[in-house]
Amino acid sequence: MAGMKTPHRPPPGKLPVEVEKMQTRLCRLAGQAIADYQMIENGDKIMVCLSGGKDSYGLLDVLLALQQRAPIRFELVAVNLDQKQPGFPAHVLPDYLTRLGVPFHIETRDTYSVVKRLVPEGQTTCSLCSRLRRGHLYRVAAELGATKIALGHHRDDILETLFLNLFYTGKLKAMPPKLRSKDGRHLVIRPLASIKEEDLVRYAELREFPIIPCDLCGSQENLKRKEVKAMLRDWERRMPGCTDSIFGALSNVAPSLLLDWKLFDFSSLKTNNQAGTASHVPGHPAFAEELEEVP
Repeated sequence: MAGMKTPHRPPPGKLPVEVEKMQTRLCRLAGQAIADYQMIENGDKIMVCLSGGKDSYGLLDVLLALQQRAPIRFELVAVNLDQKQPGFPAHVLPDYLTRLGVPFHIETRDTYSVVKRLVPEGQTTCSLCSRLRRGHLYRVAAELGATKIALGHHRDDILETLFLNLFYTGKLKAMPPKLRSKDGRHLVIRPLASIKEEDLVRYAELREFPIIPCDLCGSQENLKRKEVKAMLRDWERRMPGCTDSIFGALSNVAPSLLLDWKLFDFSSLKTNNQAGTASHVPGHPAFAEELEEVP
């Protein structure tokens, strides 16, 4: 494919102790998520979406390490969508990937101008930008023959998305570690689903990734996601461990204790006249004391 680069990969060097320890921990978390959700299979060709941010650099780094350790064989190809943002340092990623020896493809599409033309000043650009970017990446994945598309979303992204949906869409949903695209042609995976953002920040510092800031979505101050991020950080400060509990709840769902009749057949439940007692009736003095016993 035109634009595809397959440089020679240099032999891996010995990592400093702190870097190696953190890489090992990140690989363990990512490897467990990959196994739990069967994200990668033998013979896969994984298209790693590389934006130039800390998360996508961390994703590529972890997958490269797992590629050396995994009992299965899979290919990696890094893909960057150059959206023609003003001042974007187009040489940074090709130089980095060439030094690393990773096959890569740079796709150049001026989605920046499209977004700036269609989105009124002051409104958030994320929705349109992500749709345009996703369409191009899906097309490139098909052209490259990729069997999976890997994105760098982490645990905090998943939690923030959960609350954004709760607060603004009335839906109980987040980001799944693995999903099929709406057209059924692509499988999207998120190997960093169990990894905290703060760990990726520290890892990026230790690895000295050449970070490229986003001058479109990342530069906006009026994003609801930023507000939710701040809220979760405040909760964690006041109630240490609460975000761990919330994240754990996403894989510990009790459909019969929610309200969605599409997930649970409430019509099959019959009244049991023998089970009811006065202490379980709202308004009874003992009701408040019994709340702890209600599942």
